[in-house]
Amino acid sequence: MTEELVHFDVTDGVATITLDSPHNRNALSRQLTAELWQHLQAALAEDRARVIVLTGSGTVFCSGADLKEQREANVSGNARAGPVGLPQILTAMWESPKPVIGRINGPARAGGLGLVAACDITVAVDTATFALSEVRIGVIPAVISVVLLPKLGLAKAMELFIGGEPFSASDAVAFGMINASAPAEELDAAVQRYVTMIRKGAPGALAGAKRLVRDVPGMPMSQAFDEMAKLSARYFASDEAREGMTAFAEKRPPAWAQDV
Repeated sequence: MTEELVHFDVTDGVATITLDSPHNRNALSRQLTAELWQHLQAALAEDRARVIVLTGSGTVFCSGADLKEQREANVSGNARAGPVGLPQILTAMWESPKPVIGRINGPARAGGLGLVAACDITVAVDTATFALSEVRIGVIPAVISVVLLPKLGLAKAMELFIGGEPFSASDAVAFGMINASAPAEELDAAVQRYVTMIRKGAPGALAGAKRLVRDVPGMPMSQAFDEMAKLSARYFASDEAREGMTAFAEKRPPAWAQDV
């Protein structure tokens, strides 16, 4: 029986997905990406889950593509454009109506930075290092550029994409790629602070607020104001808004936050 490489758990409203493939530093093998996709779909479908946390076991978050598999594919003439299923995984994370928090437990390289960038909120252990090292083995960070460019901006992305040099967790915060870093003994508490914060928000409003960040920057200003005025009116008329404003007036937690 094949050993599971990605684990899934739902506790206290949080769906936790853990990469656990220590033999190849949580590389994006065919099996790992297939299981990650399966568990991500389970998290999105799970009514008990309000927040998704993505992390890794051990001391490495994700080392990128499984180069052993890639070399074997090259030899057999079945070369692929990076890990199978990665575009679908990154799209699902990016578009997930449930906030996705990255708990980055250690180094991330190449394709692993795609997973980091696709998270909505990311906290890394302060000893973590990152690198977009693809050019040094003759390839490019093509697929992951889709989620990295909106966070890094053009100038910093150019430096990291063509330079390939490692950078620290504090650098990643400064670059806008992650939100925060913390010592190992404080990492869980830092993640929990974001989980608690997010769970105070209404599920529909959280999904809508996430879409604002994703969609508005690409709109012309006149279109953005027009569409956002309509969207605002729809949310103010929603059942969640009625519950939220009633709860505020009655000085009680709204229904979605009563267990926070």
